[in-house]
Amino acid sequence: MSTRTLVSPAALARPRGRAVYWTVFTAVLALFVIAFLFPVYWMVTGAMKSPDEVAKTPPTLVPEQWRFSGYTDAWDLMQLPQHLWNTVVQAAGAWLFQLVFCTAAAYALSKLRPAFGKVILGGILATLMVPAQALVVPKYLTVADLPLIHTSLLNDPLAIWLPAVANAFNLYLLKRFFDQIPRDVLEAAEIDGAGKLRTLWSIVLPMSRPVLGVVSIFALVAVWQDFLWPLMVFSDTGKQPISVALVQLSQNIQLTVLIAAMVIASIPMVALFLLFQRHIIAGISAGSTKG
Repeated sequence: MSTRTLVSPAALARPRGRAVYWTVFTAVLALFVIAFLFPVYWMVTGAMKSPDEVAKTPPTLVPEQWRFSGYTDAWDLMQLPQHLWNTVVQAAGAWLFQLVFCTAAAYALSKLRPAFGKVILGGILATLMVPAQALVVPKYLTVADLPLIHTSLLNDPLAIWLPAVANAFNLYLLKRFFDQIPRDVLEAAEIDGAGKLRTLWSIVLPMSRPVLGVVSIFALVAVWQDFLWPLMVFSDTGKQPISVALVQLSQNIQLTVLIAAMVIASIPMVALFLLFQRHIIAGISAGSTKG
């Protein structure tokens, strides 16, 4: 079966055709690289300029004098170590809670087939239709006075962890992946005497590493970049994450120091993506194939 392409094999076989093809390909690739990486370069080098040079018109592509003091000042003046650690604790807890409860719920809806499972799944997916802003006030009233036990979770990481569990998108993503696991594999585990929990731990989870990686990235990034909810629940500045601290402490800070703080705050997520990009791509493609 032949495959149709924009450039025919006959044209690629000729030297002129190959030259035109590689020229166009290189030009398009260079444009995409510039479009995606230039803002990053501009942010990184902007922190190395003087305040006057940052506001200079026309702007300079390369700093006239390389200054690394912006990064050291941002690290000290904006108390980045403390706020980064707060963000790590909040993101790690939300990731763990979400991975445990969303995985358990998705496995139950997919393989255990509970009564009214479709109705429950429909109700969960219906929450995706509700704007996130409409849920802010009910969530705040809930964490401010937790029902039944009447305890306030304000200025507590649990105020970030518990609402993060109710993630309908990640739950549905996990369920769709579990649906594609062959029933024969689970039946073989049952014949060997494995219970439902042992099957989940020893069979389903090892097979679900790609989608678990994708859900992990989504969970961590969502907490890392969230601003409104942490701003509402953390009035104590010493417990605020980096996203809130950058805004709260930026009023009397030089622009170059603020840019440097933004660069430092973005490094963990960029490093996380570079380390696990193969798993992310594998997890996204895993949901598109059946078997």
